[in-house]
Amino acid sequence: MTAITTHNEHFERHRAAVLIPTYNNATTLGAVLEAALTYTTHVIVVNDGATDDTAAILDQFPQLQRVSYSPNRGKGIALRRGFAYAKAQGYDYVITMDADGQHFATDLPGMLEMIGTSPDTLIIGARNLHQENMPTKNTKANKISNFWFSVTTGLKGPDTQSGYRLYPLHRIGNMQFWCTKYEFEIEVLVRSAWKGIKIDWAPVKVYYPPADERVSHFRPVHDIVRITLLNTMLVLITFLYIKPRDLVRFLLKGENWKKMWYEEVLRATESNAVKAASIGFGVFMGIVPIWGFQLLVAILVSIKLKLNKALVVIAAHISAPPLIPLIIFISFLMGRVWMGQTAKDLIFSNGINAETIKENTLQYIYGSITLAIVAGIVAWLVSYVLLSVFRRKK
Repeated sequence: MTAITTHNEHFERHRAAVLIPTYNNATTLGAVLEAALTYTTHVIVVNDGATDDTAAILDQFPQLQRVSYSPNRGKGIALRRGFAYAKAQGYDYVITMDADGQHFATDLPGMLEMIGTSPDTLIIGARNLHQENMPTKNTKANKISNFWFSVTTGLKGPDTQSGYRLYPLHRIGNMQFWCTKYEFEIEVLVRSAWKGIKIDWAPVKVYYPPADERVSHFRPVHDIVRITLLNTMLVLITFLYIKPRDLVRFLLKGENWKKMWYEEVLRATESNAVKAASIGFGVFMGIVPIWGFQLLVAILVSIKLKLNKALVVIAAHISAPPLIPLIIFISFLMGRVWMGQTAKDLIFSNGINAETIKENTLQYIYGSITLAIVAGIVAWLVSYVLLSVFRRKK
């Protein structure tokens, strides 16, 4: 039993505790607890229905706070119950560590220091994913996780799968979570970002034993399916609710209009070529025949190409309702070039019904793509000339 703690006062000042969920980690748990207890006595262990010698090992550390239940429910449930217990005990923060020995207690002071420098922030311990013994599958899975995290939150980070984290419990509040297994650590990140909680990263060390010594409860098929389903649901919620919600909130604040005009539309540091390309691309996306997905695709591509998103969105509104009939008519006329002898002289000349729509669809598609390209190029050229004249340096 550890008698001396080096950072107990700091943990108490910040109302913080170390939270360690465990399931059948008897071979490593004792050493993990010994190391954590050299820094603080505020250590909470969640025994997630272990069937090995975990209970006997925990009995050797009477200063621990314990949450035990049976049967095993998964890491997500273990963390959720640990959060609930910690909040009930009056803690505002918990630092989570895995019980398999891969995390070093020596990083606890650094994580604790982040409370003072970045209060109310969810901190993730970023591992060196290129070090020796790092499993290749972990590196690939982390890249995929980072990508989907960026899609659903707009944030970029080096390591979204690390279990070494500092959670601001008082900011998470009474949020109701869905996930019970490994995918919970993805859900809590995304939904915390949606709630406005800042996400940041701090470097931590990690130890991965040789392959024949590793103990993992990750089930490749079942857990990958669960993670895939979760990411699919989060992406749908992002584009059907979160993004529109954030846009409405942004537009309802008057000061944001001026800020958007100067920082996004005018953006003095941006070249004329980028601005003109943004306008031309926006016009192209506003006409190209992918109704219902034009803005979504325009925004995603503009992010990838590093264009001016505000200008792209504004220009894409060339297909606003008053102009739609004109765009459809011109598209139909331009489509005659591609249809040859089967070209129609007048769109829907026999009235609008299923048959006339079917007969004219191909001509419209060819024409609208042609119009989108031509209009996009013209908009790009005109914009570039005008910007060169009106943004000329004095």
